[in-house]
Amino acid sequence: MTRNAEATKARIFQAATAEFAEHGIAGARVDRIAKQAEANKQLIYAYFGSKDALFGAVLERAMAELAAEVPIDGADLPGYVDRLTAYHTANPHVLRLLMWESLERGDSGVAAESERAEHYRDKTDSVRRAQRSGAVTDAIEPGMLALLTLGMISWPLAVPQLRRMLLGETSVEDLQVAAREATRRLTEPE
Repeated sequence: MTRNAEATKARIFQAATAEFAEHGIAGARVDRIAKQAEANKQLIYAYFGSKDALFGAVLERAMAELAAEVPIDGADLPGYVDRLTAYHTANPHVLRLLMWESLERGDSGVAAESERAEHYRDKTDSVRRAQRSGAVTDAIEPGMLALLTLGMISWPLAVPQLRRMLLGETSVEDLQVAAREATRRLTEPE
């Protein structure tokens, strides 16, 4: 791929990420993506095949970047909450893309499912190793413990209206402190 083509593809990804995060799959418009990316619509279809495939590529990249930037340490799940909070605060589009995937694809059209499932198995294995070492409780199944840790911060950030109704006007910093402490208590060995 030439340098010009790489730059065009990067602009398309950036524009598509914003468009899908804002409007979802059904609401996104390839015309708007093309205009924002300063690329023609036919080129987008040539690179990605369809709007749905473009969404899959955008989400796959977003998840790969998240996995690379925020690795889990099963022995330090409260620290993982801190790193996850920082990442999602700086990259709110990732949770929005995941919500759109869930709303519009349900459980059937998951982008890069096998790769993502492998990543989540790695998370579970990290927790399992921490449980075997005695660093965290073994009273909760490792996959559930990883899921609860992820959800402790991701869900309140993804649905701020629910957070506000349950907790009142709570800053992200206060939420992070509370989620870290809840995770610490949830994971401490007995």
